[in-house]
Amino acid sequence: MENTGGVAGQGYLVVGASGGIGAVLVERLAAAGARVFLAARDAGRLAALGERLGAPHAAFDARDADAFDGATDRAAAELGRLDGIVCLAGSILLKPAHLTKPAEWRETIAQNLDTAFNATRAAGRVLTKEGGALVLMSSAAGRTGLANHEAIAAAKAGVIGLARSAAATYAPRGLRVNVVAPGLVDTPLAARILANPASREASRAMHPLGRIGRPEDVASAILWLLDPAQGWVTGEVLGVDGGLGNARAR
Repeated sequence: MENTGGVAGQGYLVVGASGGIGAVLVERLAAAGARVFLAARDAGRLAALGERLGAPHAAFDARDADAFDGATDRAAAELGRLDGIVCLAGSILLKPAHLTKPAEWRETIAQNLDTAFNATRAAGRVLTKEGGALVLMSSAAGRTGLANHEAIAAAKAGVIGLARSAAATYAPRGLRVNVVAPGLVDTPLAARILANPASREASRAMHPLGRIGRPEDVASAILWLLDPAQGWVTGEVLGVDGGLGNARAR
């Protein structure tokens, strides 16, 4: 999965670029010769990353469809062309259904499924003239039953359904739509879980390969899906989860 030469000269919009996975991804894209437009909610972290990479950037809330469209249009204009969109926006909520407040449910859906839909909508509008790649983020929780994951599992399973339908819709127009479904990854988003030694060990033990994921693990998979060399791959859900989604830990 490390052959990323095909992304050289391509233009990509990465939403969630300043997060743990996003920062690794945009650095690897830039190193491979791609041109990247960075987007995220945190304007301060985004500006610092953009300055370091010399990359254009815009802060916006991916839950806002109009703002997503505006950022996509700006990315296409500033890069000269847009060949792919990656949406890394999301959240983690670990609660059983009966303890999940309605507001928490709505926010989980908004941060994970609404953002993915907005990315799909933007890609369908912009990336179907010459074709391109859309990569969305699901989770191992959206593919297998994990206790206390009801809201996030529902949102992430929705991303999978969205992507597979969109893959069918836009395939005739050259737009490939794929999903990466990680296990627990050591990022700032997971810091509250991993800061507790007992929770960290329990999480590690759930993954058959015996470790928590690293941002590099997921970024590598996204790079592979973005590469035009994977022009016959669409509608796929790529589990990058240490075996959590398909294998039982001993």
